[in-house]
Amino acid sequence: MLTGLEAAFFYLFAFIAVASAFMVISSRNPVHSVLFLILTFFNAAGLFMLTGAEFLAMILLVVYVGAVMVLFLFVVMMLDVDFAEMKQGAAQYAPIGASVGIILFFELVIVLGGYTFAPQLASTVAKHTPDLATRSNTAALGDILYTDYLYYFQISGLVLLVAMIGAIVLTLRHKEGVRRQSIAAQVGRTPATGMEIRKVKSGEGI
Repeated sequence: MLTGLEAAFFYLFAFIAVASAFMVISSRNPVHSVLFLILTFFNAAGLFMLTGAEFLAMILLVVYVGAVMVLFLFVVMMLDVDFAEMKQGAAQYAPIGASVGIILFFELVIVLGGYTFAPQLASTVAKHTPDLATRSNTAALGDILYTDYLYYFQISGLVLLVAMIGAIVLTLRHKEGVRRQSIAAQVGRTPATGMEIRKVKSGEGI
């Protein structure tokens, strides 16, 4: 049960998070959208702190705000992207987007309705939360990730690795006339191929 001060901070963080999230999709300037998204992450981290999930709050700030969003902000500011041209023809994808949104909405309604009408379902699908006085939130999360779901955690890392390699391969373009380093050719050099002797006449260059 939230106390008066905790409830005040909850409503403050929640209101700013919802308002800034709305500004992300309504701002015409992409730089402003990124800044509002950073503000949304900050308030979401505050909500995590209120629930005692300090590790998730710090990860949200360090990974998303400190790395992803700042990098995205620099990319948007440095690249001269014509967003008006990119948005042309978006109306033809509106029915597909609306259908996906409706499906996600009904899925959220089913999940929230299930927890409302059958609160005992949470005890069947969630692991028991340890006492915070004896086990910290970070240690409990580590127990779950690296014991119960170790193989799934490793598989997710492999999926991200494959996605990164695929993105590099798909975007790599070789240009003609550009000298590139070949590690195999360097390792395979012999004295016969690594040295060439030429006779130069006096007063002439090579």
